[in-house]
Amino acid sequence: MADKRDFYEVLGVQKGASEAEIKSGFRKMAMKYHPDRNPGDKEAEEKFKEVNEAYSVLSDPEKKSRYDQFGHAGVDPNAGFGGAGAGGFGGFDDIFDMFGGMFGGGFGGQTRNGPQKGRDLQKAIKITFDEAYFGCEKEISITKFVKCGTCKGEGTAPGTSKKTCPTCNGQGRVVRMQRTPFGQFQNQTTCPNCGGRGTVIDKPCHECGGGGKVRKNVKINVKIPAGVDNDSVIPIRGQGEPGTNGGPNGDLYIVVSVEQPSLFKRKGDNLYLDIPITFTQAAMGDTIVVPTMTGKVSYDIPAGTQTGSTFNLKGLGVKNVRSGRAGSLLVTVNVEIPTKLNSEQKKAVKKLEEVMTPDCYKKKGSFAQKLKDLF
Repeated sequence: MADKRDFYEVLGVQKGASEAEIKSGFRKMAMKYHPDRNPGDKEAEEKFKEVNEAYSVLSDPEKKSRYDQFGHAGVDPNAGFGGAGAGGFGGFDDIFDMFGGMFGGGFGGQTRNGPQKGRDLQKAIKITFDEAYFGCEKEISITKFVKCGTCKGEGTAPGTSKKTCPTCNGQGRVVRMQRTPFGQFQNQTTCPNCGGRGTVIDKPCHECGGGGKVRKNVKINVKIPAGVDNDSVIPIRGQGEPGTNGGPNGDLYIVVSVEQPSLFKRKGDNLYLDIPITFTQAAMGDTIVVPTMTGKVSYDIPAGTQTGSTFNLKGLGVKNVRSGRAGSLLVTVNVEIPTKLNSEQKKAVKKLEEVMTPDCYKKKGSFAQKLKDLF
């Protein structure tokens, strides 16, 4: 056992490495020393053998536990623990599965004769704020591949059909035997005649050229739900491009852009609105008219309302697309200060100042109260 390297070191990982780290280390080292990449290199051949032996132990929880506790003796069949398999290569099938598609198809690459979903598409549209608030229906135009109407997507000329590929007998792949220092293995590659589909077309459709698809401009109605916001994405299932070999159509994703309103500001499901009021309204209270997305409403502001005060009108915001519950309309009032006064108005303001006492300012610590206290 003394001449064997530590299995963790062989895979280039630390002791206690996770299953994913061990698998990643194995892939890296196996690719590095694989015989296909190092033809005739005896040292690489031995390294590859060593890598596989290390992985066959560390990828098996039971063997890994014995190795961590007893070292190489824990997985030595001659030591009575039960070994890693003849020659240290237990589980070649699992190892080959990991290399599917490598080295030119190597150990059973995928074929293309199974159903494949069509390509997904994306379309951007712009709507008004009113359309986003209430919801709407829009007709969009998009150019995409659709199923050929002449051959119904088969790709064959009318009255004809696809035939089984004579090269691969409908399998979509061809198999050849490959001799390696470790024995004889099967090497599967995509069929060059049918491209992995398993069928060939002798007489292609004149409209689509055998592809089963034609490019066409189509119109689609899109329902925009109430409450959508900028960059909302609306999926329309099955409105992408057609699949192949009986696969489903792709999907169409509508990306929404909403024009900003001139009166309101939106944050999430809430709307924000600034309303000017007079000093008299703020001091004495008043019923003000508040514009909303559904019409005007009356709202009573209390006497002594300070500038910058915000009032919450629940349920007058934007509907949440998922829950259907509407947010709030948050109204902030700002007291407007006159900038142009005639002589009579100035006298009235002066008279008001003379009769105002500190008791009028209920808000402790207000600027006006502090100013009066100074003098």
